[in-house]
Amino acid sequence: MRQGIPPPARLVCWAVLALLPLALACTKSPVPEQREPAGAGGTAMFSESEAYDRFMGRWSQRLAPPFLKFAGLKDGDRVLDVGSGTGSLALAVLQEAPASRVVGVDPSPAYVAHARTRAGGGRVTFEEGDAQRLRCPNGSFDTSLALLVVTFIPDRAAAVREMARVTRPGGVVAAAVWDYGDGMEMLRVFWDEAVALDPASGPRDERHMPVCRPGELAALWRALGLLDIREEGLVVPLAFSSFEDFWSPFLGGQGPAGAYVASLSEGPRRDLEQRLRRRLLGEGGDRPIALNARAWAVRGVVPGR
Repeated sequence: MRQGIPPPARLVCWAVLALLPLALACTKSPVPEQREPAGAGGTAMFSESEAYDRFMGRWSQRLAPPFLKFAGLKDGDRVLDVGSGTGSLALAVLQEAPASRVVGVDPSPAYVAHARTRAGGGRVTFEEGDAQRLRCPNGSFDTSLALLVVTFIPDRAAAVREMARVTRPGGVVAAAVWDYGDGMEMLRVFWDEAVALDPASGPRDERHMPVCRPGELAALWRALGLLDIREEGLVVPLAFSSFEDFWSPFLGGQGPAGAYVASLSEGPRRDLEQRLRRRLLGEGGDRPIALNARAWAVRGVVPGR
């Protein structure tokens, strides 16, 4: 376990932050948040960077540009990326707003290490940290973002409150989560077939994830005192070149669905694969598969202090 920074050293770090914004915008948190939704176990489901990129990272890359447009990103903004994962959103910020500076914070050492290999130049940094206890001074950022992570933070209110604290008055706090109930078709198809085959897996179905239904993110933002709140559905296409392109990423053990597949013995895993093949291809041969994914996005403005 990482040891906390002693108080005198922490004061020095924060003084440096005040003088050099975003050079070291957040000191590292000693207690990383646990991405552990109800019915799913352990942080191993978010530990393999390459497997995650094959499973979900490629779709978060597609979601990032419309999410940044929705959030109202401006070139030159100081941006905090909470739950930065393998770095897709932070890098998209620099593509959309090249004069901006970004700090990504994530609890997974493997994800942070992978993201650092993708970071070019000095305009983006990645650190291990806890969204519920950000070690950043008040008002450090113009915009704080969280893409596809809020559902996995145990104390979501604390995390959003922290995002608002480190964002300047008048700045934006924005997040997006997949619509696990109906709109994220890749996962909806998967869980429909998994539960039909194994009813005991029902509690693990991601439709039960928190704040993934319309209005729930906005209600959280409103409860925490953010202003000018907007919520919108963002839809991106999911294009699979073949059934194997759809199925094989589930075998990497990432996310709740991947963790469920990893828990199956060979027979049930093969049965689930066959059910999904019939669901997506019918009785025909292999072919490209086109699905869609909807995310619910919310943004709010930090009030004056």
